[in-house]
Amino acid sequence: MPVLKVGGKSFPTQVPVLIIGAGACGTIAALAANERGTDVLILERDAKPSGNTSLSGGQIPAAGTKLQKAAGLLDDTPELLYQDILAKSHGECDHEIARRIADEAKNTVEWLVERYKLPLSCVLDFQYPGHSRPHMHASPSRYGAELHAVLVAAVEAEGIPIATSAHVTDLYADGAGRILGVRVRRPDGALEEIGCGALILACNGFGGNKDMLKKHIPDAVDLFYEGHVGNQGDAVRWGEELGASIKDLGSFQGHGAVCSPHGMHLGWGTVTEGGFHVNQHGQRFSNENAGYSEQALNVQRQPGNVAWGIWDERCEHIANRQHSHMQANETGAIRHYDSAEAMARAIGCDAGALAQTFADVAAIVRGEKRDEFGRDFGGKPDLQAPYCMSKIMGALTHTQGGLEVNREMRVLREDGKPFPNLFAGGGAARGLSGPADWGYLSGSGLMAATNMGRLAGEAAATLIKT
Repeated sequence: MPVLKVGGKSFPTQVPVLIIGAGACGTIAALAANERGTDVLILERDAKPSGNTSLSGGQIPAAGTKLQKAAGLLDDTPELLYQDILAKSHGECDHEIARRIADEAKNTVEWLVERYKLPLSCVLDFQYPGHSRPHMHASPSRYGAELHAVLVAAVEAEGIPIATSAHVTDLYADGAGRILGVRVRRPDGALEEIGCGALILACNGFGGNKDMLKKHIPDAVDLFYEGHVGNQGDAVRWGEELGASIKDLGSFQGHGAVCSPHGMHLGWGTVTEGGFHVNQHGQRFSNENAGYSEQALNVQRQPGNVAWGIWDERCEHIANRQHSHMQANETGAIRHYDSAEAMARAIGCDAGALAQTFADVAAIVRGEKRDEFGRDFGGKPDLQAPYCMSKIMGALTHTQGGLEVNREMRVLREDGKPFPNLFAGGGAARGLSGPADWGYLSGSGLMAATNMGRLAGEAAATLIKT
């Protein structure tokens, strides 16, 4: 997949703004550019737009929104969201981009809700790790496909064309790094060439590329991959050829409670509300509530690469509002038990060991004992029978490293200067997580996709009109 260097070239088709990828980032970028009177074309490699957005939990962090205020949450601010991003990433993300996205998230959410009727409401029944306030705004069943369907419909209603089954294989660039156009391969092998005034890369990361994972994130190679198979690292590889600045390629979002072998993840309310994870010996092995991303490798490192999530009906009531958790129930991945002894038989562990784990957790909750893993159970009540349990594995959701961008989402060269007309967002751009899995703040993948998409679309349209 080369970048073809040409001094000048004519194209049979020319569009002002060209976007690669029809997920949340790409569709929102198209809507933003279109609002500014700029013609747009989206190229999508799949026969039907999908991507990581459709597979996500459909939750977008934002602070100080009208939706929050209407729900009675009056004390959330962009500053708090910014500080949460920094704290989760240990300050190792791009502070300027984190500030920009934290400030813009409110505007993006309100714009999408008011202008394009995106079905969002505040998540107030529980709070994700690392969120100092209930920042989340979610679709009715907390399912990204609900949001993505609305975004694709909005693009179509605006008359913005989406060319599907259009796999971009090559970029054309001149000696100054200006993107002149792209080469597209169709399913029958036919090639097309399309010129552009500006190019927005919204084609996500490299979670589906085993070779790139082995090179950049070897610990994640054997994790169950729950992202989109089309995430092959196109943006990173083009960036490498162009001489772009690429950062944090070792960073990824994992999920530490994916039902095994079913493949759908449990709602994190199974943990935040007082549930815990045990290995095949019936013992806890981590601070489960540090974050669902870092919990993926914690689970992967247990005997047999699996663990068991344990919670109760109170936790279940909250978790089962999420689409993936509903699916887990429908497939029989979640079982119900009247006692710890019955769960021990299902796990195949010593009943005394699991009983001791229950006793230890209860003592921690009562304040009689400190958790050796540093978890604060936050005053949640003891789990009560009947219990819920599922065998779980760790998963890779998507990579977080990518092309470094500035405040306008313009891709930067290695010397820090922007390319003339190249933009990136979502998984194609450097995320907010810093260098590793532990830096991922819940929801920040979709937060990056939505906000970077809007900002890139606005900036690309402005560039075309100048």
